[in-house]
Amino acid sequence: MGGQYDCIIIGAGPAGLGAGLYAARDRFSTLLLEKFFPGGQINTTDRIENYPGYANIGGPDLIEKMIAQVTTFGAELKTGTEVMSLKRLTDGRIEVTTDNDTYTARAVILSPGSSYRNLNVPGEQEFRQAGTGVSYCGTCDAPFFKGKKVVAVGGGNTAVEDTLHLAKFAAEVVMVHRRQEFRATKVLVEELMAKVNQPGSNLKLKLDSTVSSIEGTGKVQRVIVSNVKTGQKETIDCDGIFIFVGMVPNTGFLKGFVELSDQGFIRCDGMYLRTAVPGVFAAGDCRVGAAMQLVTAVADGVNSVMWMKQYFRDPDWWTTA
Repeated sequence: MGGQYDCIIIGAGPAGLGAGLYAARDRFSTLLLEKFFPGGQINTTDRIENYPGYANIGGPDLIEKMIAQVTTFGAELKTGTEVMSLKRLTDGRIEVTTDNDTYTARAVILSPGSSYRNLNVPGEQEFRQAGTGVSYCGTCDAPFFKGKKVVAVGGGNTAVEDTLHLAKFAAEVVMVHRRQEFRATKVLVEELMAKVNQPGSNLKLKLDSTVSSIEGTGKVQRVIVSNVKTGQKETIDCDGIFIFVGMVPNTGFLKGFVELSDQGFIRCDGMYLRTAVPGVFAAGDCRVGAAMQLVTAVADGVNSVMWMKQYFRDPDWWTTA
């Protein structure tokens, strides 16, 4: 059966769990709704070294600790529950309809996260398991490829920034991009080319090329690339591949309820995390301007609850502050 809550959190990744911890500790009745299982992308991370307080912890281990902490304070967690739609009622409460129930809340925190855009080539899913060589986050995983050879794919801001970061650790980085020009901002492209053109640089470009397949036995050992103009294929021996071709926010169910960017990210006030719908906040990788990092997602969840309390004290704050 459904029920009424002070706070409903949609998505139990790091942002949702951060929000759940703070809401439950403040003794607000709190419900977390998760479509699949808690943790999201962090569950595929073998080692985390950039979360304060842990020199090295596995993604699933960290999420297990977070869940235990959140539920200890009384938050309810429902997994395998897909949210179908939301509606603001005339009394100001938010109605949340799932695939098998309906709930209401004084406030809702949207934290459904986002998914890495895939290349959809042979070998990508096979080697996506932690430690086998396919990664989507240079900031997270670059240190694990110290002294090794890697391939980076993409041409936007994140691709250039993370490829430059990779070059600080890897012995060699080959950046594959389907065009001659990069979509990244001019200053980033200039920094990239300065690095490429350094004598003895460990960063090389493979332009007008796409990845055809990722191969290896038990782990990534080579990447096959194709020239988009000639069709000629080339094998690049490597220890891993970093795929930087964008993110897909998990926000399809929110169309028509909150404002979304052209890419599907939730538009919200960057300071207070308020959407255009009073009582509805956005936190984590689903929102415009998110840093796409574990620690910032958790911080978003915490901040959303801090501002939720302000909204409960003064509902007019939503439009006056």
